[in-house]
Amino acid sequence: MKRKEDRRIPELNTTSTADISFMLLIFFLVTTSMDADKGMVRQLPPADDSTRQVVLDVSREHLLSLSLDADGSLVADGDTLTSAQLREKAADFIYGQGHEHLITLQTAPDATYNCYFELQNQLAMAYADARDRLAQERFGKALEKCSTEEQQELLEALPQRVAEEF
Repeated sequence: MKRKEDRRIPELNTTSTADISFMLLIFFLVTTSMDADKGMVRQLPPADDSTRQVVLDVSREHLLSLSLDADGSLVADGDTLTSAQLREKAADFIYGQGHEHLITLQTAPDATYNCYFELQNQLAMAYADARDRLAQERFGKALEKCSTEEQQELLEALPQRVAEEF
């Protein structure tokens, strides 16, 4: 009679598995690029009701009305504009009106985010252009070359005043 043999499954040596896993983790963390979040700088209204916003009466000559339609078309005071035209018109308006200006923005609910973001970028660049023009007038140099105090003075002279409606 044949004798039954003990057949054993050989064991795997797993002592270095943790080390290899740890090195792979470090490798992927080091080689992966992390994208920085993109966004817009905006001052949101306060959360509590103790500091209520004051309703202001603004005359028509100090108001620029912008409307972003669902198809991505931009209308400024009844005129259809491109992004470049908006930047130029808004910069001229901001510079001309000074501290008194107000830009109202009405966005269609089904307008795309890319169109809205492009509009906001153009407005931010228009504010930069207007402040740069004012820096040239007051200090004889570009906005970037102004001191911190001079830049603060320009920010107070041309504050960002955008009212949004949805």
